[in-house]
Amino acid sequence: MPNEGSLDAAGKRSERIAADIKAGNVDNYTMLTGDRPTGRLHLGHYFGTIRERVRLQNAGVNTNIVIADYQVITDRDTTEHIQDNVYNMVIDYLACGIEPDKTMIFTHSAVPAENQLMLPFLSLVSEAELERNPTVKAEQQASGHALTGLLLTYPVHQACDILFCKGNIVPVGRDQLPHIETTAKIARRFNERFHCHVFPEVTGLLTSTQLLPGLDGRKMSKSYGNAIALSMTAKETAKLIRKSKTDSQRTITYDPISRPGVSALLTTAGICTGRDPKDIATEIGDGGAGQLKRYTTEAVNNYFAPIRERRAKYEKDMDYVKDVLHEGNKRANEIAQKTLYEVREAMGMVY
Repeated sequence: MPNEGSLDAAGKRSERIAADIKAGNVDNYTMLTGDRPTGRLHLGHYFGTIRERVRLQNAGVNTNIVIADYQVITDRDTTEHIQDNVYNMVIDYLACGIEPDKTMIFTHSAVPAENQLMLPFLSLVSEAELERNPTVKAEQQASGHALTGLLLTYPVHQACDILFCKGNIVPVGRDQLPHIETTAKIARRFNERFHCHVFPEVTGLLTSTQLLPGLDGRKMSKSYGNAIALSMTAKETAKLIRKSKTDSQRTITYDPISRPGVSALLTTAGICTGRDPKDIATEIGDGGAGQLKRYTTEAVNNYFAPIRERRAKYEKDMDYVKDVLHEGNKRANEIAQKTLYEVREAMGMVY
């Protein structure tokens, strides 16, 4: 995790950028963010990042989303179901309000020139710097795998994602700031080493959204079975919430430490209704877990009803979904080839 000083500085930079965007100075910014297609996107993804992407897109920022299919194998031995996950990811984006004429959606594996940036970028970071990255350490521990070369260089690959399109803002949570710092170092070191101005200054745009826990109070994750996927129906959502664990106390109170299950439901209901979880707890009072689960189910299903309606429409038009990805990959290749040429030119490697 970054220290408090760097967090404070990152917070102030984020505030300045947000104010600048709000003032209409959107031409100064290019955003890049993305997801690994390891499963279905869920409510944590939506409230944590997707909603912010839509907001930036609609504000007029140049927005780009990478579906990081190559990064699936940083800590996994198989790519089973990856195509289905990728297509469903595109459907989720579209249903949530991402518009392909405004936001470029592409996949790692379809953009060779972007991945070729890895070679010069790797020369700009040390092994020690890569090994210190806290996210790399955490993902290695979570997977139980040996540290692969791809996982070790994961932050460098993210730098390729961001810099190939000259991205200069990346919406992130505080735990992702070390990745952005690595990208910023690579951009700065490249420009300095080769006496050029190919790459911009990169800043992490800290998201202000409250972290949405899983239904059991732990981190929301498909592997824990505690995540409400965006692709779930209203009935499937109701069933999952009904099965969620609470506790034996009848009176509902908001206490994330002592009552993680109850508090997770309150947080979910709160973020979907725009209400304070404590106010919801007071309102339900002695109504017990049953009433809390009904309230949360209604809150989630009401909020996501229009998204699910759009999702059902796109599911029936897979040709359009594939066209969106093909067009995004085409645009990404054009941008990546141009940037790679600039990189080779700066390095004196155009023959």
